[in-house]
Amino acid sequence: MIIVLFLYYYNSKNKGKLRLWLSFLRFSALFGVFLLLINPKFTKRDFILEKSNLLLLIDNSSSMKQNEAYIDIEAIINDIGASGDIKNIFNIEKYHFGGNLSTEDSLSFSDKNTDITKALKSLNTIFGNDNGAIVLLTDGNSTIGEDYEYYGRSQKFPIYPIVLGDTTSYEDLKINQVNINKYTFLNNKFPVESFISYEGEADIRAKFNIAVDGKKVYSQSVTLSKDNNTKIITTLLEANSVGLKKIRIDLEPLVNEKNINNNGKNVSVEVIDEKTNIAIISDMLHPDLGTLKKSLESNEQRSVSIHKPSVNLNELQDINMFIMYQPNGSFRNIYDYIKKSKSNTFTVSGPKTDWNFLNYVQNSYTKNSFDQSEEVIPTINQGFSLFDISNFDVDNYPPLETNLGEVLINKSHEILLGQKIKGTEIDEPLLVLAGNGLEREAILFGENIWKWRMQSFREHQSFNYFDAIMGKIILYLSTDRSRSRLVLDYKPFYEGNNNTKITATYFDETFSFDPNASISLSLKSKETNASKELPMLLRGNYYEVDFGNMLSGAYDFKVKVAKGNVSKSGSFIILDYDVEQQFSSSNYKKLNRLADQTNGRLYYPSVTQKLIQGLVANNNFKPTRKSNENVVPLIDFRILLGIIILALSAEWFIRKYNGLI
Repeated sequence: MIIVLFLYYYNSKNKGKLRLWLSFLRFSALFGVFLLLINPKFTKRDFILEKSNLLLLIDNSSSMKQNEAYIDIEAIINDIGASGDIKNIFNIEKYHFGGNLSTEDSLSFSDKNTDITKALKSLNTIFGNDNGAIVLLTDGNSTIGEDYEYYGRSQKFPIYPIVLGDTTSYEDLKINQVNINKYTFLNNKFPVESFISYEGEADIRAKFNIAVDGKKVYSQSVTLSKDNNTKIITTLLEANSVGLKKIRIDLEPLVNEKNINNNGKNVSVEVIDEKTNIAIISDMLHPDLGTLKKSLESNEQRSVSIHKPSVNLNELQDINMFIMYQPNGSFRNIYDYIKKSKSNTFTVSGPKTDWNFLNYVQNSYTKNSFDQSEEVIPTINQGFSLFDISNFDVDNYPPLETNLGEVLINKSHEILLGQKIKGTEIDEPLLVLAGNGLEREAILFGENIWKWRMQSFREHQSFNYFDAIMGKIILYLSTDRSRSRLVLDYKPFYEGNNNTKITATYFDETFSFDPNASISLSLKSKETNASKELPMLLRGNYYEVDFGNMLSGAYDFKVKVAKGNVSKSGSFIILDYDVEQQFSSSNYKKLNRLADQTNGRLYYPSVTQKLIQGLVANNNFKPTRKSNENVVPLIDFRILLGIIILALSAEWFIRKYNGLI
């Protein structure tokens, strides 16, 4: 104001309204600048009442229909929803789950799997930043996914399980798992490993039976009790005829056993009448060559020949697998032939291996060799899972000689043996099995394997232990049928219609995968003779058809390539199997442990009111009053800038018009 008075009233010749308007405009502009500098604000505060979340998580799997476990669900939900105290404290959200979490209102109790952990994880993701509790309505029997009891240790929300279904414990015999090789050779014996468990108080005796193609071939009496309630039965069966053998493992049910759906398992093995022809390629003389030949030929189904890298390739036409012993540059033609024929390999490296050549000629693995030899002691990887190694022990095996260097495996693999140098384990593999689909290979990073076979004889007075592990490696490498242009992968038995798929790999005349083929599958039911034709869809590097909606029964099928006379046939059985029916009672003990770990509490349907009272009385769930402060400028700076510019512009034009400038 002082500035305006000085400009327009002190020694000013302007009189009347003109001075008044100019004073007003200059005052408005200066006052606007002043407001911009001090930026006056006011604070607006809003108060809200934030409730906790009460998450009702309902089991929608088919096991809820057993013993009418689902009957109490509607009454429980109504009781919780009708409680005024609950509504005042909680926001109620309802979810149901089977294999996945869902927000649909309808409950069908038809899901074929139960994954409690996945449902809990999903709720943590959705409501992870909020306060609340989970009411879990289930029978406690989870069929897939992680063990929810252990996941409970990291669970944020307290869980209040309501146990549904029959909590009475019944005597139950169960075959939990059966391990069997996919292939075996004619006139060999193949192992069948069965894991049996028993739930009950009394001492019991039951018959364990194995039938091959409907004919009983093995029987044993099994004794179990409350304290000794598990047993592993390993049997050796004779492969006396060629073809797919359907094997049924059964436990005769107890007198009062309620659930007999879990007393049997169906598995299969394919008996192959093919001698595996193996070629050892080496340009040096070494005791390992004779050891490998003797060890592999201990099985009559294998024939081993030793060749120089300069061998005429026509002599290798009948070779199924190659053992490359310490390759160097002279092996180039052999590697070219292997790539063309899609043959599997077992590479044995050592101090004389040319790693520059080997790194160049293949891309499955590389080694940055330091050209410094070292003795390495083997250490077994107990997590190896491609085949059974329980009888393989390397504790007293002598060291192998290798070159030091960092190894990088470039494809899917499992390490069978690691390395130890001077008593210290290093993070480098000694024996690796790698494979992508049908292409498989093994790599041993050390020479002098003949010492291992001698040590096996020294410990056991037999070469069998060493020969057995070598045989398993060769069997793993031999189960490729890559010389066939059309290769099918399917199971003879499917338990229910989950993961009922058949995959096919088709190669062109150069044995390269053909992604442009048109492949169809003709399917026919053996019971009804109904048939249909389905296209096989490309999925990356294979073709696939999914029978997710097929009914249980026996089926024949034929896969045919549209262009070319290439086809294959097979058959499979979809069993009337529901994993949810494997349980005879609710697992209230496990649910109780889950509740304890999450600071919750276990309830039964008859005491729902106690659950409601406990939730209402828990101070952790009381609504929280929260305030939000919203700081707002008194005047929008854009409007203020507009007023300043407008005032100054008007003053300038008036002064210009009146000749004051």
